[in-house]
Amino acid sequence: MSAIAAAPQRLAQTVSRWHKSVRRPPLLVVVAGVLVAAGALLPTAYLILRAAGAGVGLWGLLFRMRTAQILGRTVLLMMAVTGASLAISLPLAWLIERTDLPHRRVWSVLTALPLVIPSYVMGFIVVAALGPRGMLQQALAGPLGIDRLPSPYGFPGAWLTVVLASYPYMLLLLQAAIRGLDGRMDEVARSLGHGRWSTFLRVTLAQLLPAMAAGSLLVALYALRDFGAVSLLRYETFTWAIYLQYKTAIDRSMAAALALVPVVLAAGVLYLELRSRQTRARYDGGARSERTPTLVPLGSWRWPALLYCGLIVLVALVMPLGVLGYWLTRALAGGVALQVPWASVWNSISVSALAALVTVVAAIPIAILDVRFPSRITRLLERATFSGFGLPGIVIALALVFFGANYARALYQTTTLLVAAYAVLFLPQAVGAARASLLQANPRMEEAARSLGRSPLGALVAITLPMMRPGLLAGAALVFLTAMKELPATLLLGPTGFRTLATVVWSSTEEGLFASAALSALLLILFSSVPMAFLSLGKRINRS
Repeated sequence: MSAIAAAPQRLAQTVSRWHKSVRRPPLLVVVAGVLVAAGALLPTAYLILRAAGAGVGLWGLLFRMRTAQILGRTVLLMMAVTGASLAISLPLAWLIERTDLPHRRVWSVLTALPLVIPSYVMGFIVVAALGPRGMLQQALAGPLGIDRLPSPYGFPGAWLTVVLASYPYMLLLLQAAIRGLDGRMDEVARSLGHGRWSTFLRVTLAQLLPAMAAGSLLVALYALRDFGAVSLLRYETFTWAIYLQYKTAIDRSMAAALALVPVVLAAGVLYLELRSRQTRARYDGGARSERTPTLVPLGSWRWPALLYCGLIVLVALVMPLGVLGYWLTRALAGGVALQVPWASVWNSISVSALAALVTVVAAIPIAILDVRFPSRITRLLERATFSGFGLPGIVIALALVFFGANYARALYQTTTLLVAAYAVLFLPQAVGAARASLLQANPRMEEAARSLGRSPLGALVAITLPMMRPGLLAGAALVFLTAMKELPATLLLGPTGFRTLATVVWSSTEEGLFASAALSALLLILFSSVPMAFLSLGKRINRS
């Protein structure tokens, strides 16, 4: 009887021990997560150590007047681009998601498609269309006799280029936020006597503030990191200044020292992003209604709304593609023999696919530790992967150049180091997608597998990874898209003679070979549209 009476106690102890073992992450996952976090922190840490070796010249470089001027230009571009992107995206998102705008799904796709056009391609288009003896000047010379237009070089051209390339990031965030709004709050406001505009300003806009803040920070980081547009438009920000310092100076420690300034800027922006997360918690704490908001009838405003959407698509999508098509057909009509750069096409696809694979594999242990085994340590590991997110690609590339030349010569100027740079730059995208997918997966299935005798690692392989597949595929598509467009890291870290579509576009534009640049740019847009289509299709499937 005593044995029978003690059986429940022994069973409870066994269950307790099993439960504790379930909550303990597998050692292999922990080791992998620590290595991934350390790799993500390596460029920033090594950059600081390298800059410290610059000696007293460091302070003279950082506190000279020229550095202050570059800082002012960089901050001005960030603020101007962010403000313009918000002004463009907020009306677009509201029209597409909350009104009876005709063909809303078509406008949703068309307004987001400029995301596949890299900033250096958009910069090439601005130069070709608006530059000296560009398409616009040639079109106006005949009927109006205009032989000179204001130069797009400098701040105006850089601002326009970066806005056209970055506003889709803001637009996608605002669209997602508007789709998640509680429809009953608008109804309550209307029942209390508020009109449509008053409801929008007092209710809708207030709920969108967190998304507006997050989108603003994302666009500001994009402007901080941009290299191609500012270099083509001759607007000196830190990315271009660092590149020139690296290429011209004998002592490259000064380039590392100069890179510390955008590191500090990025740290400040990421701090604001953390504060915006706390702000979002105030809005997301309550229960949400599943009621779909009633679409606002546009009435007589339908035609101005269609005109506004059409104007954005015309400037951001139709004009770029038209300019590229113009230069390509002009070259072909003139008998210019253009050859498809198949080697560059293969290099772009292969290195981007390899980067997507490596980055997604690296994201798996971080996502599992953060979601399934939350603690201060796992949260710290997850935050460490974001260390390279706010840094310009040229800064990450510069750090890895120093590291490879001094400590890993076997990897220097190899695709391995280039893929490592892509992984550091785009790891947050893969971690975010994998983490979101895992949050939607029921952990009870893993517990059931453990109760049937599976080891913790076996349960992760057999149960967890298949449940993460949608997020992993989405993360891989996003990394592939951004790796295809990455320019500064490819310029600095690519092996000798290694040319991708991004570097071909940049070098051809620098040399004034617009037809060659147009062909490579169209190929780049074509292959970048494949993962964009996959992401759009996945969102549509999830929505239906």
